[in-house]
Amino acid sequence: MNRAYSITDILKMKKKIFEFKNEWKDAFGTPGATGVWFIYGRSTSGKSRFIMQLAKYLSKFGNVIYDPLEEEYEKTLQDSIIAENMQEVAGRVKFFHESIFDLSDRLLKRHSPDIAIIDSFQYTGLNYKQYKELKEKHRNKLIIFSSHVEGKNPAGQAANRVMSDASLKIWVEGYKAFSKGRYIGETGEFIIWDDGAKKYWGKF
Repeated sequence: MNRAYSITDILKMKKKIFEFKNEWKDAFGTPGATGVWFIYGRSTSGKSRFIMQLAKYLSKFGNVIYDPLEEEYEKTLQDSIIAENMQEVAGRVKFFHESIFDLSDRLLKRHSPDIAIIDSFQYTGLNYKQYKELKEKHRNKLIIFSSHVEGKNPAGQAANRVMSDASLKIWVEGYKAFSKGRYIGETGEFIIWDDGAKKYWGKF
């Protein structure tokens, strides 16, 4: 039988967090540094650009693995790398195009990165049971999935369940990222590309 914890016990637990600053904190507060985040949005919404910006920012807190399951190493990925000046964090963000199972094995190795970004969930081929097993196996890591959508919902039953389970859900639309999860800053919004957002939303 599991032990019961008092309120005092829970409040004394030390949890690793990301001390986000400025526009990142305004949008997402100070989120937990482990668990699952889920990023979803329509094509041409700015999602790929945001994911690259996020990878670059998170590299301030630890090394990042980026698995471009969908794009592989296509020119679109190269363009995103150039647009976000990823050369500045070349030593802290690594790209590995491999199956989700090979990536999982990599994350079990000593000194492996604590942050993994997988683009996209639909290309992993995971069902929800396999996802839960992956999450449990890497409970000391942060795993971030991107996702296709149907309308405003993730594409597929498994993706919808993963989104519901994620501690931070980020909806991307019109070159803005909106916090929909448990971590929300003062505005809950992050501007991905100023000119694109103004064109889509009007003045703000």
